[in-house]
Amino acid sequence: MIEVCERCLTWIKPSFLWMMYRCGWAAKEGQETVLAVEITREGFEWALRHACLSSRVPGVHADLASWQRELKRSPARVQWDPERDLRLAALPYRSLQLGLRGEAVRRYADEWTVGIRDVTPLAREVHALVRADDLGAAARLLPPERPYPLPDDVSSRLGARAEAGA
Repeated sequence: MIEVCERCLTWIKPSFLWMMYRCGWAAKEGQETVLAVEITREGFEWALRHACLSSRVPGVHADLASWQRELKRSPARVQWDPERDLRLAALPYRSLQLGLRGEAVRRYADEWTVGIRDVTPLAREVHALVRADDLGAAARLLPPERPYPLPDDVSSRLGARAEAGA
């Protein structure tokens, strides 16, 4: 059993390079270990279906008060941040970050997680190649990432259509 702080968020960052940006290639203090957590598709989609955007988007939310109510009751939140390249520079499109709290954290820990792998050595190897300006070799080591198809109702509710063109 896991004890869950109702105010705290546990973040899922599906993008390897965005995670490298966040943890400084596993070199930032307190972020020297990077774990790849594999979860079920059903769990990921449950979180997306129960998520609220981390900021109000006109056209998605009727008004500020309705967004605030949804945010307060939602066990998950979606944030869109600029995707990163191998030099960790911002790209012109966004990557999803998924924050979990309460019920979503419990499900993540107890039901959805099917594997955990330490990818710290990979992060350091890719970073060494980037520092050596061998971007081709670095790119070949990156974990494969593909666009994640979402049902239209989830996509439009989470601002994915707007973010894809941002």
